[in-house]
Amino acid sequence: MKTGRIIRSLAGYYDIMMDDGVVERTRARGQFRQKNHRPLVGDFADFESENGEGFIWALHDRKNDLVRPPIANVDLAIVVTSVVEPAFSQNLLDRQLVALEAAGVKPVLYFSKMDLLEPTARQDFETTLAEYRTIGYDVIVSDEDVPSAFRPILKNQVVVAMGQTGAGKSTLLNTLAPELQLETGAVSKALSRGKHTTRQVSLILVPAFEALIADTPGFSSYEVFDFPVEELGNYFPEIKAVSGQCRFRTCSHINEPGCAVKEGVALGSISQARYNSYELFYQIIKGKRPVYQKTSQKWRQ
Repeated sequence: MKTGRIIRSLAGYYDIMMDDGVVERTRARGQFRQKNHRPLVGDFADFESENGEGFIWALHDRKNDLVRPPIANVDLAIVVTSVVEPAFSQNLLDRQLVALEAAGVKPVLYFSKMDLLEPTARQDFETTLAEYRTIGYDVIVSDEDVPSAFRPILKNQVVVAMGQTGAGKSTLLNTLAPELQLETGAVSKALSRGKHTTRQVSLILVPAFEALIADTPGFSSYEVFDFPVEELGNYFPEIKAVSGQCRFRTCSHINEPGCAVKEGVALGSISQARYNSYELFYQIIKGKRPVYQKTSQKWRQ
């Protein structure tokens, strides 16, 4: 029996890399389909192979896994967020951060296309960057020395690059490792969406960082809230930090008196925009999707 990590999944086949760097192609035995337990890129698997045909017999326990993108056992996630083309969406960014916090995956925020911002817009956007840094997130922007900024963060890590279609995931990876020569695509002006240049999840060895980095297909929406509404506050670090000071132990931070979270918003120690995301997600999970105008600044779509 051999053991390795799944580094690629395509059309029912799984490429497994062993410790010596050898990669073998396998298929999953029928028992996985019967149990609805699909192997994921990043899984450690026990397998047998003969004459170039291998079969996965068992999957090891996962330390974490993500639904979107489908990957397991990652150390951190680079959340690639465009500031323009496609337009910045704090709603979408916060959805991804909540999903990562829920899965126990450390996020690193990378804001792409900063050079396309006009000086005044850049100055305004610095406020948003400062808000995320204050929360405690690592923030890297595209017009700094990107490889140097990422090197200490990525070293010896298993990393997933995720984000909206057209945000610049493949462009970022090409910057970090030019030898990859990953395909990149333009953004549709009409739809503000990029072309899906990445069609599968693959872990790629990047020797310069001694890291495995996954480039993943992009998306235009992100609907992952598979936990009870009572847990939502735990996935906003700035809300979790003060929620113990609320008058009521079961405070939802929506309407209750004596809420330390709402007090923090009023005092400016918690971002109003981040609280807006929390309130919107709370309503979605509760099944009471709010009605609001698309032009409303409250939700900063």
